Formats: sequence, structure tokens, C-alpha cells
Amino acid sequence: MTHDEIADLYRGYIACLNSQDWVNLHRYVADDVQHNGKCIGLSGYKSMLVEDFKAIPDLSFNITRLVCEPPMIASGLTFDCTPIGNLFGLPVNGTRVQFEENVFYEFKNGKIQDVWSIIDKAAIAAQI
Repeated sequence: MTHDEIADLYRGYIACLNSQDWVNLHRYVADDVQHNGKCIGLSGYKSMLVEDFKAIPDLSFNITRLVCEPPMIASGLTFDCTPIGNLFGLPVNGTRVQFEENVFYEFKNGKIQDVWSIIDKAAIAAQI
């Protein structure tokens, strides 16, 4: 894949997440996708995302940085949201929080194969 192809595919993936278009998630994510070194498969990945939207009804993925070096993408994502209950083990309970996630994706055969994600939990803890 070229730089432009992988970047366009990634932007389509983020649009898919933001619209919660779970029927089409398979167009972007491999059946045997890994998350932070653990093979969770497409169904596990989808379940993780569905749970994220349950915990954060106003969740929106916003790309702030994007670096492409096929087959890899490094992305900085920002969030400005109001989670209900606990979030990443923190008692947010409806407090509006802003935080970032840094994610590396590896694509294989035109789909996301591996995801490595780090969320700035310290930023969330400082706001509650």
C-alpha cells in the first residue's frame, strides 16, 4: 500500500468508529487482529469498541497527528467526552474529560493487523 492509500484507509476506519458502523468494521480490521500484543480477533476488537461507546456515549475519535510509513501508521487521537461510571479504573462518573491516545497500527493485506495503544490516564486522573 502507498502512503496515500494507507492514510485514506485509516481515515475511513476512524469514520467507521465514529459512526459506530460495526457492520463494516471488517473492511478495516483483520479477522485475527491483535491489540497490545494479545490476539483478540475481530469479534473481540468490536466488543471492546462497543463497550467503549457504552462507557462514553459522546465518544468521538479525533486525529491530531498522523504519520504514515507503510505498512505502519502512528496516530495521535484526542478525546473530549463525558464518560459515565468508571473509565480505565478511574471514577469519572459524568465528569467531562479531555485526554489523548497514541496508537501504532500495522496493516497487512489492506487491513489493521496489529494495534499498540497508550492512553494518557494521568490526564484523566488530574481532571477528576
